[in-house]
Amino acid sequence: MTLATTPPSLAILPDPPAPPTPLGLIAGGGRLPLLVARGMREAGHPVRAVGLVGQYDPELTELCETVQEAPVLRLAAWSAALRSMGAQHAVMVGNVDKASLMYSWRAIVRNRPDLRVFKAWLRSRHDRRSNRLLTYVADELARDGIHLIDSTTHITEHMAGEGPMTRHKLNARQRTDMELGWPILRELLRLDIGQAVAVRDGDVIAVEAVEGTDRMIERAGDLCKKPGWLLIKAARAGHDRRADVPTIGVRTIEHLHEHGGRAIVVASGDVIIIDKPETIARADQLGVVVHGVSPA
Repeated sequence: MTLATTPPSLAILPDPPAPPTPLGLIAGGGRLPLLVARGMREAGHPVRAVGLVGQYDPELTELCETVQEAPVLRLAAWSAALRSMGAQHAVMVGNVDKASLMYSWRAIVRNRPDLRVFKAWLRSRHDRRSNRLLTYVADELARDGIHLIDSTTHITEHMAGEGPMTRHKLNARQRTDMELGWPILRELLRLDIGQAVAVRDGDVIAVEAVEGTDRMIERAGDLCKKPGWLLIKAARAGHDRRADVPTIGVRTIEHLHEHGGRAIVVASGDVIIIDKPETIARADQLGVVVHGVSPA
């Protein structure tokens, strides 16, 4: 089975420079920035990181030549730090809680946004979907001479494959739910609403929006008390790979299992599986199916 897509609107991304050119890393939370930093180092690049205050993992300092902290909502500080470290190309990855930052005046004031971010917040009041905001960030950094590259370039071994990736495979009911869910998710992706849906017995029980996948999983579990539902996750057609590439990991598998999910279907080549060997091994332990479907 393949997932049909609408014609993409692609961002033109700069080619990654050849090593030993220094590369920048704008790091949010979670393990993904660590994997990217390690991949950059293995490719021969010196890594200079901007760690977003209150977000990034302290282990990042062990993988980078240097790390400078910068507030989450101060774009000028990001670009100034990268320029001072001699990095003209960068990757932006990691978790940032958009919901709490964008919809809480208290959080906005506490993080002291610079003028660029404040203007963007005002201009985007009618459309604050993640893709629009992240494209704005990338374009603003480019104005400062910092060019974001494909965030998956140095972690190809952690991308989702095609077909069953676990010992257990989809059963007949799960395949039927997948066939129902793919076209629904495709439409949600086209509208840039979210990156995941939950399906059980021929019915959609939850749709991801601004809350993120983890909270959507909790909601699906609350709505579907009997275990066995299916999660489907993918990227929209023409997704801008400079940021916000969909991910799953060990925590996703454990969270899914805890709330009654028993299978996850992902778009191959479009979804990052953080710590892929460990994630697949944990899925096998818990009896959760992980299956990849071609998005082409």
